[in-house]
Amino acid sequence: MSIDDALVMILAGGEGKRLYPLTKDRAKPAVPFGGRYRIIDFVLNNFINSGFYKIKVLTQYKSDSLNQHISRGYALSPFLDQYVDLVPAQMRTGGDWYRGTADAVFQNILHIIDANPRYVCVFGGDHIYKMDVSQMLNYHKEKQANLTIAAIPIPIEEASEFGIMEVDENWRLTNFVEKPKTKPKSIPENPNLCLASMGNYIFDKEILLETLDKDNKIENSSHDFGKNIIPMLLNENKPVYVYNFKENTFPGISDAERGYWKDVGNVDAYWQANMDLLDSAPELNLYAQEWPLRTFNYNYPPAKFIWHDGERVGMATNSMVSEGCIISGGVLSKCVLSPKVRINSYTSVTESILMENVTIGRHCEIRQAIIDKNVQIPPYTKIGFNKDIDMQKGFYVSPNGITVVPKGAIL
Repeated sequence: MSIDDALVMILAGGEGKRLYPLTKDRAKPAVPFGGRYRIIDFVLNNFINSGFYKIKVLTQYKSDSLNQHISRGYALSPFLDQYVDLVPAQMRTGGDWYRGTADAVFQNILHIIDANPRYVCVFGGDHIYKMDVSQMLNYHKEKQANLTIAAIPIPIEEASEFGIMEVDENWRLTNFVEKPKTKPKSIPENPNLCLASMGNYIFDKEILLETLDKDNKIENSSHDFGKNIIPMLLNENKPVYVYNFKENTFPGISDAERGYWKDVGNVDAYWQANMDLLDSAPELNLYAQEWPLRTFNYNYPPAKFIWHDGERVGMATNSMVSEGCIISGGVLSKCVLSPKVRINSYTSVTESILMENVTIGRHCEIRQAIIDKNVQIPPYTKIGFNKDIDMQKGFYVSPNGITVVPKGAIL
């Protein structure tokens, strides 16, 4: 079913500083995930699977690889007025780049006026989750809301890490606090949980345009949806409602997937979310045909595993191996491989993420590492066994001990 009265605007201009060095040369939404995908694929597929076919992707920071990925992988039908359009920052309202999430939409307000939708969905492009957005839109219509915000229930002791929303018994927003230092109000009927904003919004078009215009005229505003737009609507007593993401369902959903949402905002969270995919029954199921995850398809040959000669065995266990990979006499355990990775003989790689076109030489030992694309690891290299040595080589080591070998590193 096509939803023709809504325009989607995906905020994909984030710098992603906490995910450095994976964001050294790319925007956070363009960071590979799960071997075959980019982070932005999840929000794009959520909308397409939900019947939303008018999508604008707002880019800014180091967006070249993101632009290529979307333009090559998301060709909808212009004959049916369907599109995934890339919208680069153009400084339309002055000499500034985007000053905040609200300003990013304000600087592209002409796209909203031209499309003339009844509703505008403003979603982030940097989280991992599945969602039938049409259910949130229906909720927005039923509540006759000016703004609906998607929220995930979290343990109340974790509130200081998120933007927290307080609601009344009808789930109308009563208060919004960014990273509260005191205990917030719990959700109705559950004193142990509070509501964290997912940064996903559905606006009535006229309210959005009116509020963005007001915010733009406030000189000391941060021009941010959470800090400025939501409090403004609350102060004006506009009907703002909160949508409980935990109640969202989609075809093929498993019990474990209900309410699954990950902010892969730092290296440790990113590594763990990839490792979680390797469980026998993962919370996030990439294989459900009822809710397909599309991406750009590489024209590479199948993965190949060769050699079974004494200790020279090409083998992968509890791993995800993409097309074009050659496991040539090396052993993988709990690894996620992007396309065109080669593992040479007598090498052992465990609990690691290897991105596109990585080559691991013979007799290497690698554990708990992320190796970015196009890196060549010479024979007899050890990574992940000594943090000090890894850092001396110029690698990044996360607080939990994950070693990141950046793109273009020379060993």
